[in-house]
Amino acid sequence: MDEEYDAVVLGTGLKECIISGMLSVSGKKVLHIDRNKYYGGESASITPLADLFERFQAPAPDETTYGKGRDWNVDLIPKFLMANGSLVKLLIKTGVTRYLEFKSVEGSYVYKSGKIYKVPVDQKEALASDLMGMFEKRRFRNFLCFVQDFDENDPATWKGVDPKRTTVSELYDKFGLDKNTQDFTGHALALYRDDDYLSTTLSETIRRIKLYSDSLARYGKSPYLYPMYGLGELPQGFARLSAIYGGTYMLDKPVDEIVFEGDKIVGVRSGSEVVRCKQVYCDPSYVPDRVKKIGQVIRCICLLDHPIPNIKDALSCQIIIPQKQVNRKSDIYVSQVSYTHQVAAKGWFVAMVSTTVETSDPEAEIRPGLELLGRIRQKFVTVSDYFVPTDLGNDSQLFISTSYDATTHFETVCNDVLEIFKRGTGEDFDFSKVKLEGGEEEQ
Repeated sequence: MDEEYDAVVLGTGLKECIISGMLSVSGKKVLHIDRNKYYGGESASITPLADLFERFQAPAPDETTYGKGRDWNVDLIPKFLMANGSLVKLLIKTGVTRYLEFKSVEGSYVYKSGKIYKVPVDQKEALASDLMGMFEKRRFRNFLCFVQDFDENDPATWKGVDPKRTTVSELYDKFGLDKNTQDFTGHALALYRDDDYLSTTLSETIRRIKLYSDSLARYGKSPYLYPMYGLGELPQGFARLSAIYGGTYMLDKPVDEIVFEGDKIVGVRSGSEVVRCKQVYCDPSYVPDRVKKIGQVIRCICLLDHPIPNIKDALSCQIIIPQKQVNRKSDIYVSQVSYTHQVAAKGWFVAMVSTTVETSDPEAEIRPGLELLGRIRQKFVTVSDYFVPTDLGNDSQLFISTSYDATTHFETVCNDVLEIFKRGTGEDFDFSKVKLEGGEEEQ
């Protein structure tokens, strides 16, 4: 390991694999190391099914009940991709889509007063929705028209609001939206995790709602996509991308020390070998002394032999339970994928319920989500610490990702990755640097 690299990336979680691919595409000489033998880190997909049961110290599954173990690919941290979101754009621009096949998620739902409702995102759906009364539907339709027409650079579209001064709460009041409508707009459309956004100016919220609407317009059933065979395919796709641009990968390689001279990174040591580098990118598990715990996330993987009730037999879906509906400070997320995505045996479904921990009884906190699932044949619960870096890397050149949050979509993952890339390189990722093989066009 005598070569010097521009960057060493530690860990093959999805965030690290995306970063490795982006750095390689940008012309950096990259070495990617993981102490594990497999891709994905804590965001891996587990197969066969017996490995999942063993991981959670449960008795081995019976194939006469669960089908062939190899038919299962269960994500430890399942998330959906926004069809018009940052990650899909990155996949398309970098050509990683050639390694993957995606399927549209069939439904997007929100929880209100103990029931599940489809999320309305256009004027037609708003008028047909059971979420709102007749007069509220018209107010919400007017709000959606404003959002779609809004252009921050064209004052003629502002309708009397000031993008730099008007808060989201004031915007809701302007259109007379009631608290329930505000709730699903902020949490199921704009995908905020709590209500802090209400006091911010409106531009970001409008951008988020437009992203949801634009994503929905691409495929029709919901704004979300999910890869066939599970999320484990994504890190490997970006690993192949990195390799195409000269990146080097080493799995099952212990990492014993990140080497500093003064306060600055100079290399990474594995055993007696030291590889020299200018920067290190890694997940929190590699640098416990440079991250701080700011909370916990509970996730419950549930195996079902039926689709979630009350969603019109959808084979995949996301359900968001806004915080106020269950007297919480943060939302509860429910997702479902199935055998149609090649992640379960025929006739089986994998649901996940997750949230940010707020009490000393995390399992009780996800009960509202579990109660939506019907009979659960098997469940596996994890409570994970949520870490953020204490060192942003400006001086040390050590760039650390945050832990994965409770959301069941990838927008927060993408935001973290793009921010880390900018901190490390001093610039936004330039998609134009990507040259697709064989003259392929974007899809």
